[in-house]
Amino acid sequence: MELRQLRYFLKAKELLNFTEAAHALNISQSTLSQQIKQLEDQIRVPLFNRIGKRISLTEAGTLFAEYALQSVNRADDGLLLLEDLNNLKTGKINIGVTFALRNVLTKTLILFAQQYPKVKVCIVFGTSDELIEKLSAAELDLVLTFKEDSKDTQFRQELLFSSPLTLVAAERTGLASRRSISLEEITRLPLALPATGYSTTRFITEAFKRKGLHPDVSIEINDIPTLLAIVKTGSWHTILTKVSVVDQDLITIPIEGKKMSRSAMAIWLNDAYPKKAMLAFLKLLKAENNL
Repeated sequence: MELRQLRYFLKAKELLNFTEAAHALNISQSTLSQQIKQLEDQIRVPLFNRIGKRISLTEAGTLFAEYALQSVNRADDGLLLLEDLNNLKTGKINIGVTFALRNVLTKTLILFAQQYPKVKVCIVFGTSDELIEKLSAAELDLVLTFKEDSKDTQFRQELLFSSPLTLVAAERTGLASRRSISLEEITRLPLALPATGYSTTRFITEAFKRKGLHPDVSIEINDIPTLLAIVKTGSWHTILTKVSVVDQDLITIPIEGKKMSRSAMAIWLNDAYPKKAMLAFLKLLKAENNL
């Protein structure tokens, strides 16, 4: 049973004349008659009484008309919904973000919500591992995270920008005049780091290991705002990407060495249909951050 057959049937029911119905549908009468006959053959019951050139609905045709109309109306509603979806007048996007990109996200989120108020946006914060796991399970449409470029064909990845790794300290610690700092010097400082699971923590731990260094990490915490509050006391330091820190009471000092920067990536499932709202959000993100 095809939708067009239902439309043909309903027009013939309305006009009770195949010739007029065919003209209204802009098709030939033979096409209309053939399609209605195919519909009747499929449901195994006549829908019209054919008396000479006149037609009238059978009892089955009268009963069937109500359901045919519902089907056509539902299909039309669905097309309107898809049109609204395509024009960003409805829909929902689920975006996973690491805390390090919170500042980059916020401005874009506000602008997107203002431009497309009918599109619902759900933001989930987490570690890179947590977010990638949710993306793999199709619980997220897009992930924004610091992650090394992967050859995993399951994902499509787009580089957004790079941000240097920095030592984060309270302004009053006396390090404000430093232009850079080495890993060796950092080992002599008390550190509070993001907990295991944060990609930046894994990255910096590997950097220390390559040099055979053992940093003095006295606190590990999985809540970055609390971590920064601890650093503000001046008793501890931490290591984060520069873009993660905008607090005026904190300073960021670039860490010396090759490849001491992180790549911010936009990641989505390669085989999944990219939602238009997701692509619009990503485009706005890049435009607002000059990427």
